Amino acid sequence: MSVMNVRRHHISAAALAAVTALGLGTLTACSSDSAAAGNTDKFDVVASFYPMAFLAEQIGGEHVNVTSLTEPGQEPHDLEISAKQTAQLQESDAALYLKGLQPSVDEAIGQSGIKTKIDAATLTSLEEHGAEVGGHAEEHADEHADEHAEEHADEHAHEDEHGHEHSHETEGGKDPHIWLDPVKYAEVAEGVGKAFEKADPDHAADYKKNTEALVGKLNDLDTTFETGLKDRKTDVFITTHAAFGYLAERYGLTEEAISGLDPESEPSGARVKELAKTAKADGVTTVFYETLVSDKTAKTLAGDAGLKTDVLDPIEGITDTSRGDDYFQVMEANLKALQTALGAK
Repeated sequence: MSVMNVRRHHISAAALAAVTALGLGTLTACSSDSAAAGNTDKFDVVASFYPMAFLAEQIGGEHVNVTSLTEPGQEPHDLEISAKQTAQLQESDAALYLKGLQPSVDEAIGQSGIKTKIDAATLTSLEEHGAEVGGHAEEHADEHADEHAEEHADEHAHEDEHGHEHSHETEGGKDPHIWLDPVKYAEVAEGVGKAFEKADPDHAADYKKNTEALVGKLNDLDTTFETGLKDRKTDVFITTHAAFGYLAERYGLTEEAISGLDPESEPSGARVKELAKTAKADGVTTVFYETLVSDKTAKTLAGDAGLKTDVLDPIEGITDTSRGDDYFQVMEANLKALQTALGAK
C-alpha cells in the first residue's frame, strides 16, 4: 500500500481553528486526505519521518491515524518543529521517533504530555560507524572495515567545519540509519508492535498479526539482499552520504563516503584523488547519490575519476522521484543499483 503524505500550506489561524482536521503531514492507513491529525476515533500516532511513519501504518493498519512531522521531499535532519506541530503532538495518543536524528523532534516529544513515546533507537542496538566499529567487523570478516573506519569517523567533524548544521549521529556518536538494515528494522517493528498492543489493547490482536506479517516481509528482504549480493566483483561502494553503514555491515560491504562535505559543495582535490585511487584498486564503477540532496558532488567526483553515477536512496522520505512508492519498492531498487555497481551476477 502506498503511503500518502499530505501537507497543507498557508492556513490562516481562523481556518486552522475551524478545520483542525487538516493537520500537518497527514498520513493515514486509509490514505484519506482529510483525516484528523489528533483526537480522532482511531489510535492517533505522530511519526517523526517516513521510516517511522511507514512502520506505524503497516503495524496499525485500519486502527491508526498516522501523521508524519516531516513532509515529502524535506531533508529530515533539517526539520524544525512548528507551533502547530507541537499542538498536534499534544492531541495524539502516541509518538514514534528515532532519538538523535532530529533534535527539534526529540525536544518537542520530550516536552509533550503525550502518553506513549516510542523511541526506535531503544528497540535495536545502535553502533558507531567510526573508529571502533565493534563486533561486526569480525563477524563479517570484512578486511576493509578497520582500513576505512577512521574516514567514516572524520565525516561528521568535517561537516561542522563546513557549516553543516545537522548531524548524522545520535548521542554518543551512534549511527541512526537502522532502517536500511532489514534485520534491524524488523527488530524495531517488533518493539513498535508491542508498544501499540500495550497502548491500544482493544486492537492488540491485529497489531500482533500485522507486526508478524511485516517482520516476515523484512526477513524475506534480508534474504533477497543476501542472495542478490553473493557473487560480486567488489565489496566497495562510494556514496555522498554515510547512511549505509548498517547495510554494508549486514552484507559484508564497505561504504566509502565523500567525507567532510555538505551536499552542495565540491569535493576536495585530495579526497577526489583518494577515492579515484580506491575506485581503481577495488574495481568500483559507480558513485552513488541520493534523492533528497544535490547530485553535484557525486557527478564532480565521477567525472574526475571516470566513474558512473546512480541513486542509492537512504529512504528518509518518499517523493515523486523515488524509485518506488514505499520502503520495500525503494529497497529493491537499491539492491538492483548495488548489484550493477558491485558486478553481482
